[in-house]
Amino acid sequence: MRAPVGDFDHATPAPDCLGELADPVAAAVRGWSGGVPADRILYVDTDPRWADTAVFVEHYGRDLLERSANCVVVAGRRGGGSTLAACVVPSATRVDVNGIVRRHLGARKASFAPMDTATGETGMEYGGITPVGLPDGWPVLVDATVVDLPYVLVGSGRRRGKLLVPGKALAELPGAVVLEGLGVA
Repeated sequence: MRAPVGDFDHATPAPDCLGELADPVAAAVRGWSGGVPADRILYVDTDPRWADTAVFVEHYGRDLLERSANCVVVAGRRGGGSTLAACVVPSATRVDVNGIVRRHLGARKASFAPMDTATGETGMEYGGITPVGLPDGWPVLVDATVVDLPYVLVGSGRRRGKLLVPGKALAELPGAVVLEGLGVA
């Protein structure tokens, strides 16, 4: 199958290659029940050395930047409690952590979660965290421009490989909230 994003040699429906995905991502694909069929979520094998966005687009093509999204884990704190959430924004932007995220979570303070917290809580590798397969109950904040893309390149839960996901499928994820302006330049 020809990949709908980028110039990858091979894209495989994610349900056909569950062994390539991090365990929570594979479980989410296996149990997929969104309006977008699971076989429209594609997996492309990529070199783990190129997992970080800037290096990835430099290696695979700068045109991918406008069709890629980053998924980052944030922690919102209020009083003695903390809420973890995922934020999905276009790769050319950064998450408005101290504005939209903080207000949406009702937090007094919000910041990026430490790497060990992000990987430990998600069961995914740093540099490969994806919104597919996040823990139950997590808010998944998705920038509206990501949802409008026909396909979005995101992590696969591992540094090796990426998922190509229809943008509207991200709005169907459990806990998803679509927000305008979540990603800022």
